[in-house]
Amino acid sequence: MSLTTLHTASASFESARQVDVLPAGHRGQRLHGHSFVARIRADLPQGWGPYPGAQVTQLAARLQGCTDQLDYRLLNEVLPSPSDENLARWLRDQLLAQQVPGLEQVGIQSTTDQGVDLDRHDQAHVWRRYRFQSAHKLPNVPLGHKCGRLHGHGFEVILHANQDAGGRDISIDYDHLDEVWAPFHYQLHHRYLNDIEGLSNPTSEVLAGWLWERLKPVLPELSWVTVYETGSCGANFNGHDYRIWKEMTLDSALVLKQAPAGDALAQVHGHTYTLRLHLSAPLDQVMGWTVDFGDVKALFKPIFKMLDHQPLHEIADLADCDAASIAHWILHKARVVLPQVDRVDLYETRGCGALALVGQEGPALPI
Repeated sequence: MSLTTLHTASASFESARQVDVLPAGHRGQRLHGHSFVARIRADLPQGWGPYPGAQVTQLAARLQGCTDQLDYRLLNEVLPSPSDENLARWLRDQLLAQQVPGLEQVGIQSTTDQGVDLDRHDQAHVWRRYRFQSAHKLPNVPLGHKCGRLHGHGFEVILHANQDAGGRDISIDYDHLDEVWAPFHYQLHHRYLNDIEGLSNPTSEVLAGWLWERLKPVLPELSWVTVYETGSCGANFNGHDYRIWKEMTLDSALVLKQAPAGDALAQVHGHTYTLRLHLSAPLDQVMGWTVDFGDVKALFKPIFKMLDHQPLHEIADLADCDAASIAHWILHKARVVLPQVDRVDLYETRGCGALALVGQEGPALPI
C-alpha cells in the first residue's frame, strides 16, 4: 500500500447571512449569523512552503488570508447566495487563486453540528449531527469485560449525504436530514438498545450498520453513517466497509530540526496534540466489532508513552517533529502491533496538522 500525506488547516470567522434559495418562510432566509469554521486538506508537493516542516503554518496562513475576507461581514455582499456549499466553493476558488496545490477537501462547518465538505471530485457532502441517550450491554464479550455490564452512553450520530448523488435540482438541506432522522431518534432515545429488533448486540459498528440499512432506502444520497459511542471513539459505515477510530491527546515538546535559525519553530516549544487512530477490518460476526476499543488502547499504550510528556526531538528514529513526520512515525509503529491501523491524524492545534494514511480516507469528522 502506498502512503499518502495530507496537510490540514482550519480558520474561524464570524459572519452574518441570508440564504434566499431556501423555501419560503424558512428561518435561514432571515438575517442571522454563525461562528463558521473553514477546513481544508491538501496533498502538498514535496518542497512546498518556506522550508521542510513548515507546511502546516504556511497552509494555515493561506487559509486565514481567505477567511479574513469573510470575517465580520455580511456574506451576501461577497457572494449572492452564501449557503454552506457555496461558501465552500468560493473558498476553494480563493485558495486556487493563491496557488495552493493538491486540494483534496474544502469544508465549511457553520455550527458544531452541521456543515458541508467539498471533495476533489467537486462532490458536496452535507453532514448533520444528532444525539440520543441510551443504555446497552454487549452480550458476547469475555467474562469480566466492562462492556458486558449494563451501562449507558450519550450517543452521537452523524449522517453524511452526497448532495450531488441524487440527480435532483434541489440539494439536500439540513431540514431534510432532520425529517429523515426524526423517527430514528424516537426509536433510540431513552431506550435500552438491546431490546430493539436487530440490536441484540449493539456495538458501535452494529449500530452504524443497523442505521445504514434503514436510512439508505429513504435517503439514497447517504454516503456514511458515523456513530460516536463516546467523545473519543466511534465507528463509520458506508454500506460496505467498517472503520473505527480512537482519539487521545498528547502533551509534548519539540523543535523543528529544519527550521532556519531565528524562526520561532526552531526553538523548543510544545503542543497539546490531538491524535486519532483509524482502523479498518472486517466485522467479527460474533463480537460485533472490528477491533475492541480497549485492545486498541492497550496495544498502543507503549507507543503513546514514548510521545506523551516527552521531548519529541530526542526520539532517535523520528526524522523531524513536524506533524507529517510524527504521523508517519506513529503509523509505522502502530501497524506493527495493530495492523488494522490505516490512518493517523495528528493535529497540533484545532484542525491544523497532518494525516498519514495507507487506506481509504473515510468521512471528515467535525472539529
